[in-house]
Amino acid sequence: MSDAFDYSRSFRGSALAARLRRASEQLDRDGTRVYAARNVRFEQRWYGIMRQLIANGPMAVGAIAAVLRITHVSVSEASRSLEKAGLVVSTAAPEDGRKRNLSLTDRGRALAEELTPVWDAFNAAASEVNDEAGDIVALLDRLDDALARRSMFERIMERLPDIKGD
Repeated sequence: MSDAFDYSRSFRGSALAARLRRASEQLDRDGTRVYAARNVRFEQRWYGIMRQLIANGPMAVGAIAAVLRITHVSVSEASRSLEKAGLVVSTAAPEDGRKRNLSLTDRGRALAEELTPVWDAFNAAASEVNDEAGDIVALLDRLDDALARRSMFERIMERLPDIKGD
């Protein structure tokens, strides 16, 4: 840990988004380094989609987005790169040709099997960090719940005076 002044820490709660982004970027960098050290081309953003397809079989892009609680756009972008890597295939949904279903290819299933011990190590390391940090997952659950009750937008706007244009 550096002794240098930590600008984000000095702002406490008002730097919440910056601190979460910083932690997320560190976790992503470390994950990328792990895959590189194993000589595996795998992007962190693929993990949730791959895990859903492993657990559930073919799924619609929108269903994956809903389960992961991320945007449809994020899943669509990640799925295009997964498809380009040959790990998933996208087909028109039988009930609605405008919707896309994703499924793992043989190559995707083989990579998932190869990565199972790596993912187990990720989970063990994440549990260790969670315990060391005082159950950050429970805190994140409470953060999710607080934001579901009232968004940051709502909380900020109620603190700003109404400004009327002339």
